[in-house]
Amino acid sequence: MNSEEVKRIITEKIYDIPDFPTEGVLFKDITPLLADRDTLKLTIEWMAGHLTDVDYVISPEARGFIFGTAVAYSAGKGFVPLRKPGKLPREVYRETYGLEYGTDELQMHIDALPAGARVAFVDDVMATGGTLKACQKLVASAGATLVRSIFLLEIDFLEGRNGLDIGVHSLINC
Repeated sequence: MNSEEVKRIITEKIYDIPDFPTEGVLFKDITPLLADRDTLKLTIEWMAGHLTDVDYVISPEARGFIFGTAVAYSAGKGFVPLRKPGKLPREVYRETYGLEYGTDELQMHIDALPAGARVAFVDDVMATGGTLKACQKLVASAGATLVRSIFLLEIDFLEGRNGLDIGVHSLINC
């Protein structure tokens, strides 16, 4: 199946919800995609197909975990969670990053990645790029290298990929 056919099948399972969570926002509801086993499998396989030269998959809480763990499993890679403050029980690296309205922080155990590891970031949506930039700094703190990022959706007008020096693979651009 070619990538355009994959994109068409997956896009049919993503619903546009206008004015959610606030007026003027067009929300992309992926829950129908997650509920359809064949479309979910196709999505995971597409994402995992980009992981031939990496050792680990890293994903942020919470929706990133949905795809990240499944993609890591499918590709036979290790999985490293990026968590919100206070969720990891041992010593962590911390990275604060900007959002459209405020800031947030991601944390990673300091022993989660060995030095020299090649890492891929997997998440559901690429918006402003803040989460990805924070992840890149966390990975570098461990002496590893973030070599690529993989997203189901990319919101183009937010220009999240601008200023990044890693590959960005998005199945659907909107």
